[in-house]
Parts: sequence; C-alpha cells; structure tokens
Amino acid sequence: MTGFEPFGNDQYNASGEAIRLLPEHLDGHRISTAILPVSFRRSGEVLAALLQEHQPDALVCVGEAGGRDEISIEVRGANEDNARIADNDGAQPAQQAIIQGGDFFRGATVDPQAVLRALHQHGHAAYLSEDAGRFVCNHIAYLAYGQEVPALFIHVPALRPEGQTASVGAETDDSAPVQSRGSLEHLTAGLSVALAAIK
Repeated sequence: MTGFEPFGNDQYNASGEAIRLLPEHLDGHRISTAILPVSFRRSGEVLAALLQEHQPDALVCVGEAGGRDEISIEVRGANEDNARIADNDGAQPAQQAIIQGGDFFRGATVDPQAVLRALHQHGHAAYLSEDAGRFVCNHIAYLAYGQEVPALFIHVPALRPEGQTASVGAETDDSAPVQSRGSLEHLTAGLSVALAAIK
C-alpha cells in the first residue's frame, strides 16, 4: 500500500499519514507500505521499483482529495497529466499522455464494488468515483491499473491536525478544500477494511 508525501503549500498529507498507522499484518497477510513522491516523473519510477522489490499479491495506492469528505474508490484512471499546480519537482504538464498510444481509460483490477460494500458494512462513508483528477494521483492510478498485479486506487479526505485546513484540493476536483470530519485512526481503520476485502 502506498501513500503520498505532502505537496503544494501543505506540510501534511493524510494518505501518507494514514498508511503509517496500518498494522504490519492483516488477516494473515504482510502489509508493506511506502510513500510516493508527488512527482509526475519520479512517482512511476518509485512504484515500479517497489513492485519489483516486494512482488505483492495486490497493490493499493492511496491519495488525498482535498475537495472530498468521504473515502472515494477510483473505478478508472485516465491517460492524461494536466496539472493545475506544479508537482514537487516543479513540473506542470498540460494535457500530456501518460502512455503514448495507450487506452484513454484503464479500469481498476481489484473489484471496486466489493471494497465499497465492505466499507459500508463497517460503517465507513464511501463511494465510487470515475474521475481521479489529472494530477499525480491519477497518474499513479493509470499506471497501477496497467500492472500485472491486481490494483486499486483510493482517495481519502484531506484530514488535518486540529486547527489546520488543507490548502490543496482542486487537483482532484474543481472545488475548494473542505473541512473533513473524522480522525486519522478512523481513516486507517477504513483502509484496513478495504485491504481485507481484497480477495
């Protein structure tokens, strides 16, 4: 399971913080976690190296969506980088293909409906999304959905420590950041439920 480092003007990224709290083992499976750079160029390289190193049974990538207040499961990724702001390397691609000549959409290779049902059964607010934006989260979703290993991308709300508000958000949706409810521990519990639902 991967999360992301902070980006934009923020010093915090809920995706990275939540996966740090995951247990090392879940339902007899070992959980390996890593933090991806918010970089169009380097994120895919790091992901490929992680897959080569760990040879996982499944891949779950987690990103932060500042404009959403529920867990959202990305049904597909789009073959396009189109950045509203620069990534952490200063790159700001405009309507560039991720894979030249590749299909415009790639679908999740872990059943999103099964994960959604499990989240709802355990009391977590969640929904299916068909638009992962065009920033680095979508970039990784598209690459993940092209791997041989079953893969799923999950967006989580931009939870912040008490008194802080996310400054990022429109990278996923054309909306301002929202003040997200809940706790990091509850979010991590939801990710554990998602992992357990993968067969």
